[in-house]
Amino acid sequence: MAAPSRTQVLTLYRMLLRESKKIPSYNYRTYALRRVRDAFRENRNVEDPKVLEQLLSKACDNLAIIQRQVPPF
Repeated sequence: MAAPSRTQVLTLYRMLLRESKKIPSYNYRTYALRRVRDAFRENRNVEDPKVLEQLLSKACDNLAIIQRQVPPF
């Protein structure tokens, strides 16, 4: 597989932030936002394509979890 592009990573980051902001509980919302920001900051300098692929896969799974926590409007 090809390494994920910068655009794909930023799109996923924005989606995670956007969905996290929809969580109704203040404590869970701030925790989710902090975890997303910290995780992306921590892995900012990763360049190995295999590691990037694993991190993005984990982020996609986390996005699905967050989306299940948000009530439909």
